[in-house]
Amino acid sequence: MKTIVFVLTSHEELGNTGEKTGFWVEEFAAPYYLLKDKGVNITLASPKGGQPPIDPKSEMEDFQTPATERFNQDKETQEKLANTIKLENVNQEDFDAVFYPGGHGPLWDLATDKNSIKLIEDFYRNSKPVAAVCHAPAVFKNTKNTDGSFLVKGKKVTGFTNTEEEAVQLTNVVPFLVEDMLKENGGIYFKKEDWSAHAIADGLLITGQNPASSEKVAELLWHQLN
Repeated sequence: MKTIVFVLTSHEELGNTGEKTGFWVEEFAAPYYLLKDKGVNITLASPKGGQPPIDPKSEMEDFQTPATERFNQDKETQEKLANTIKLENVNQEDFDAVFYPGGHGPLWDLATDKNSIKLIEDFYRNSKPVAAVCHAPAVFKNTKNTDGSFLVKGKKVTGFTNTEEEAVQLTNVVPFLVEDMLKENGGIYFKKEDWSAHAIADGLLITGQNPASSEKVAELLWHQLN
């Protein structure tokens, strides 16, 4: 049986706006169920452990999908989510891959979290896939290869576009723009039209552009594991 750890944000403040953020439900639920239904054993982790904050916008009617509706009825998974393990207790040796759902939260915590950075580098150095969708490629801001170069350097990657960030009017709220950061770190950045499903695998790195890309990322990850 394949084992994957999902790493979720523990950050809930949307900059200085007074609004809440967290992880985006669809970006958790769509990959979670696609992989769970294939018999994958999934562990949930977050920097602080316990219940990771859900972005309240992602629970709005407009953003419901079959996967989010399934999650809303799924008491077992809700219970599992309420009890995520602390990231510092996660060891790559126990898993075949790591997956990062997005939402704006990771821009603030996971991008600079030393445990997350070490975990990603450990997975990568042990030839295990690392997947991230939407804002979660923010986790590659500080991850490096053994030679000190950025992990994404020379790799085909994608993530939330500058124009998508503009559309949600958070360009001046976020600590950095995912698209700009990936390019600055030497990634070969690809995007499709805003809000269209788009995911890329380059070796062990798998990235998706936006919420609609969540399932594609999980499919590429499943393919990589097999």
